[in-house]
Amino acid sequence: MTKTALITGASRGLGAALAEDLCATHHIIAVAKTTGALEELDDRIKAKGGSATLAPMDVTNADAMATLCRGIHDRWGTLDVWAHTAIHAAPLAPTSHIDGKDLAKSITGNITATATLIQFIAPLLGDTGHALFFDDPCAGAKFFGSYGATKAAQIALATSWQRETAKTGPHVHILTPKPMPTSTRARFHPGEDRSTLNTPASQAQALLAHISI
Repeated sequence: MTKTALITGASRGLGAALAEDLCATHHIIAVAKTTGALEELDDRIKAKGGSATLAPMDVTNADAMATLCRGIHDRWGTLDVWAHTAIHAAPLAPTSHIDGKDLAKSITGNITATATLIQFIAPLLGDTGHALFFDDPCAGAKFFGSYGATKAAQIALATSWQRETAKTGPHVHILTPKPMPTSTRARFHPGEDRSTLNTPASQAQALLAHISI
């Protein structure tokens, strides 16, 4: 039976690297808003001898996600891996100047969408599947109000789910990548020497090495 891996936020960075690493053993279901980047990922996966299903969707669209999960069920029945790397990175700002629209997008993208996806994907993972979440501990740091608070809330949701399923499954993993030269980090650390950072490919390999999937 073909193993399947759903990557939400697969167009670039860690999500794309995870897809490329897992494609040797899993059919990749790649979700992202950027169609062009997904097509480029598909080319790289094919070059490695793997296969992918591209889903150019917004994870905050609950109807679209419900349709996707129904499609996964109808085609494969189950899901072996879900790696959630999609994130909304609001601009840095003093807490007293947080933009209401940016905060709302952060709540929708980082908290509401995560809770909705857990609800939809848990039945597909069953007792033996693996869900992967990626921490970025910056809650309480100066100017990180919107991102830090909502990222921490996302991980709190994952931690609750992890504890609830410890004896029953699915297996919920919360991993902390080392700093990578991603577009998200570039927004937070402009001018940083990116040559000193870890590549997404190296981090994908390192993180997956600790999980038997």
